[in-house]
Amino acid sequence: MPGPVTREEFDELVEEVRGEKVVTRHILEETRRNSDDLAVLKTRVQRVEEKVDGLDRKVDGLERKVDGLDRKVDLLDRKVDLLDRKVDGLAREIPRIVADTMREVMREERERK
Repeated sequence: MPGPVTREEFDELVEEVRGEKVVTRHILEETRRNSDDLAVLKTRVQRVEEKVDGLDRKVDGLERKVDGLDRKVDLLDRKVDLLDRKVDGLAREIPRIVADTMREVMREERERK
């Protein structure tokens, strides 16, 4: 068991405790400030996350619209191809149709005479 404490040792102990209290208060004050800063940052990060989530939803909507547009363009391409084939077929058939029509007209003219 320790022996009796002198006044000088007691005063040193009191000063040491005061020093520890000052350090503890400083740490608590810094902790409060840091907590406040962290709360502000957390709020800002949440806002940014909400905005990013909103942008994600908009991008998803745009992707769906682009996919729909792609399908419409593909359908239009198929229709243009079909139309091109029909026009090509008609272009090939026109001389025969004109020739047949002219023969028919000439035959009818001969029959009228």
